Amino acid sequence: MAEVAEKVEKVKEPLFSKKNKGLLVDPLFDNNPITIQVLGICSALAITAELKASIVMALAVFFVLGLGNVVISLMRNIIPSKIRIIVQLVVVAALVIIVDVILKAFAYELSKQLSVFVGLIITNCIIMGRFEAFALGNGPWKSFLDGLGNAAGYGLILVIVGFFRELLGSGSLLGFPVLGDAVAKTGIYAIGYENNGFMLMPPMALIVVGIIIWIQRSRNQSLIES
Repeated sequence: MAEVAEKVEKVKEPLFSKKNKGLLVDPLFDNNPITIQVLGICSALAITAELKASIVMALAVFFVLGLGNVVISLMRNIIPSKIRIIVQLVVVAALVIIVDVILKAFAYELSKQLSVFVGLIITNCIIMGRFEAFALGNGPWKSFLDGLGNAAGYGLILVIVGFFRELLGSGSLLGFPVLGDAVAKTGIYAIGYENNGFMLMPPMALIVVGIIIWIQRSRNQSLIES
């Protein structure tokens, strides 16, 4: 009877209960997959030299992680334990192939720019980690929210890093000049600032991520203690 009551209670739980909202919000800040869990660093270093590439990669992970979590959750009771990792890899590989085909069809130049990093979504620690740690033990709706939340946390950092790297490295955003002749006599250009090519190199991505981590932890004492 207790088990039946527990199941009924779960059914009655609102779709956007406080706990479910936490699945969306927590990965953005206090449990961010990049700055707190230190996962997905490779793509954060490699493809954030331009904001457009950062946004596209974030959207790709949204699709793969959100839908992949739901698929794994729906299959969780029929997946043999011994081959669960293989099944997870097959699911994520199928979704990544869909993303890759769509990019090649509608954004070929950007697809070439992202190169192998789209394929490497298959081995992204964030995705495999959420499959294993959450989707295998929770229902489709919660798994979907968890996927969206972690993808949003990942994408947020990529967009922030891509924004500053392209702006300070190329003087542009999304390929459009921002710090050009029109503002050459104002702002940072007035004191002699020039586009810093070093910002476009992978080490600067790590430094920017480090600054974000420092700001995040300085604002939340509990993160330092943990």
